[in-house]
Amino acid sequence: MIRPMLRTGAITGAVTGALLLGGCAVGPDYVRPSVAIPNAYKEATPTTPGWTSARPADDVPRGPWWQIYGDAQLNALEEQVNVSSQSVQKSIATLKQARAMVDYARAGYFPSLTASANAARTRYSANVIDRATSGLIIPDYALALNATWEPDLWDKIGHTVGAARANAQASAADLEGVRLGIHADVALNYFNLRGLDASEKLFGQTIVAYQQALELTQNRFTIGIASQSDVAQARTQLANAQAQQIDLGVLRAQYEHAIATLIGQPASTFFLPPADASFVPPTIPAGVPSDLLQRRPDIAAAERRTAAANAQIGIAQAAYFPQLMLSATGGLESSAFGNLLTAPSRMWSIGPALLATLFDGGARSAAKASAQAQFEGSVADYRQTVLSAFQEVEDNLAALRILQQEAAKQHEAVLASEQALQHMMNQYKIGSVGYLDVVVTQSTALINERLAVDLDRRQMAASVTLVKALGGKWGSSTEAE
Repeated sequence: MIRPMLRTGAITGAVTGALLLGGCAVGPDYVRPSVAIPNAYKEATPTTPGWTSARPADDVPRGPWWQIYGDAQLNALEEQVNVSSQSVQKSIATLKQARAMVDYARAGYFPSLTASANAARTRYSANVIDRATSGLIIPDYALALNATWEPDLWDKIGHTVGAARANAQASAADLEGVRLGIHADVALNYFNLRGLDASEKLFGQTIVAYQQALELTQNRFTIGIASQSDVAQARTQLANAQAQQIDLGVLRAQYEHAIATLIGQPASTFFLPPADASFVPPTIPAGVPSDLLQRRPDIAAAERRTAAANAQIGIAQAAYFPQLMLSATGGLESSAFGNLLTAPSRMWSIGPALLATLFDGGARSAAKASAQAQFEGSVADYRQTVLSAFQEVEDNLAALRILQQEAAKQHEAVLASEQALQHMMNQYKIGSVGYLDVVVTQSTALINERLAVDLDRRQMAASVTLVKALGGKWGSSTEAE
């Protein structure tokens, strides 16, 4: 009776020691990397004074921000992104995979149980003396259950679960980033296409005016007060405008095809009829720079990957400490199959095992150094992502401000060129100027009008890009929550 008591005491001591050591976690605690955050954007007056400490909003949907443009056609297109976009579907699958890896890592907390069935016949050598089995053929039949459990003494499994969870959160942020990017691309392509529709409408009006000018010149030529060259110049001007109008179709088709692909439809079956669109960008309050840490999914993803890299350091440090493995086996074993299911065939084994690496040629040190370097690189990526986010907001705030000023002056130029063209046509009718002067004035008017349309389009593009740079929503930190 003494020997079983000793074995039981040893097992109890090992389990008790494992439970006591279970709180000895190793590895650095994670602290979100610090970043330099300005109090306000240089290109905009902040709507909220000062700044607040922000936290990543990994899986907060960006919201239907495109509705601020008040375009029913755009809203309908945007609603198809989450349903049909294959890029979104791929990101959803990636997120599912990352979440499955969290469950996979968490399984390490629990024991594993395996079952085995074995049937073997073994002949032992007859040339081995002083062995009872020498020259015999012995069958062996066995049924067994084996349970093993490795207590998480140094929080290795905890760090593994933490790293998997952080990677899953990063994947959730990546999904929101993909959605935000595709929604923004749909809006950009849509306003570019509508800009071409506006240009085509402008060319249509211009062609009508050029046709009237050609008719006037032909009539003047008929009565002998205009030259043949005047008629040729009028025809050239008209044909050139018609060619430019036709050329717009190339870009329009490309934008239309791009929209089809973004919303998950075949380009061959997608058609977006010409229509007028509003080119007045809505007011977008930028808030304060610290809000970007909550709004931007790419910042959230970078921060979560930094947390995952920090957990990898803890995993590498846990390798320096011994591993305790608790195992138990029980079942039936017999040399005769007929006796396998009888009570005397019972067998069991239970006991702890302690494994420690004494020498590995520096492998663990290299693994820890690699994990530390990966963490430092992740910190740099996070800070660079924040800096790039600030730059993108400033770029588009500046673009909106400058384009608005430029567009105002350009519309003044359009009015002036239209007045100049009307004056020139009146002068031509009374014969005080040649038709070449009319052609030059017509070309100048058309150029100014096209520049005005393009500036309107560029303002809308800058507005969409600003929304994307802000993370798809805006307002104070309280509103963001």
